[in-house]
Amino acid sequence: MGSKKKIFFFVKDKEIFKKCAEKIGVKGMFFNSSQELVQSVYSQTAEVPECIVVDMEFEKFKNNIGLKDLLKSIKNTQFLLGVPVLVICSKDGLNSLDFNELQVDDFLLYPLDELVCIKMLEVIRARSNRTLDANPLTKLPGNTSIINKVTELIEEEKDFAFGYVDLDNFKAFNDKYGFARGDDVIRLLARILVNVVNQVKGENFVGHIGGDDFVFIVPPIYAETVSRQIINFFDDIIPSFYDEEDLKRGKIIAEDRQGNIQEFPIMKVSIAIAINIEKRRFKHYGEMAKVLAELKEVAKKNKERSTYVIDRRNGVLDYLNSLKNKGGIEK
Repeated sequence: MGSKKKIFFFVKDKEIFKKCAEKIGVKGMFFNSSQELVQSVYSQTAEVPECIVVDMEFEKFKNNIGLKDLLKSIKNTQFLLGVPVLVICSKDGLNSLDFNELQVDDFLLYPLDELVCIKMLEVIRARSNRTLDANPLTKLPGNTSIINKVTELIEEEKDFAFGYVDLDNFKAFNDKYGFARGDDVIRLLARILVNVVNQVKGENFVGHIGGDDFVFIVPPIYAETVSRQIINFFDDIIPSFYDEEDLKRGKIIAEDRQGNIQEFPIMKVSIAIAINIEKRRFKHYGEMAKVLAELKEVAKKNKERSTYVIDRRNGVLDYLNSLKNKGGIEK
């Protein structure tokens, strides 16, 4: 088993936070001076903590550097930028905090309550994990959140459709028009996915693996409808991102990955869909990813237009037909 995650504490009331650390399953590391804390975070062998808790009342002790300098020492370190800092203070002390100046992520007020402290640490850890995992361009959940979500649904034996979405001919577009316009296309696809998927009833999710690769999760009944809507919206809007000359040609002329001049059609979207149902349960995320990779290759064979492909093997076809016969598939 791996070592426990750590939280650094520079606090007066060590006992309450020892209990908190134990109850949320982390290792609490306690420091008696702010210098000791700073030395620890700069240590070559130190593990990056999940959170740093600083007690303003404790900070006033003799021979400690000031709160502002302490936070500056922490946040000026590149690998600690994403580590949240929780400050503990009195109500009067709260008035002296300038959140525009101090890089503080949240606070607790005296008198301390054990349950409130536990829940605050849980919230700040969860929020930090979401923030660190989020794609910086689209702010959508990234790889860790995607894997965790799929794993959770598989383990709970939930029925769901998992769609893998990516763009064809995006690199050529990016190379010709530049990263700024390329980023606009990525943001467009993200908005389309979120807007379409959010209309779905039941379990839904949108994630951004990176680059032009996205995923979505919807109930199986909506898989085809959602795919068609994504394609229709994208195909309607994407021409507006091209220069008129390229639109008239229906393609752009650019170098391929080997440096050869090639013609690239207008971008299209390919969607591969794997369905997890009672007749076809995936054992883990890796198994589903393998199926999606196969389906993606099939979808990309259509060079003329945007396409979605659903894995209909292992009882999925019968399941989809039964939904159609019952009038259950959304159109």
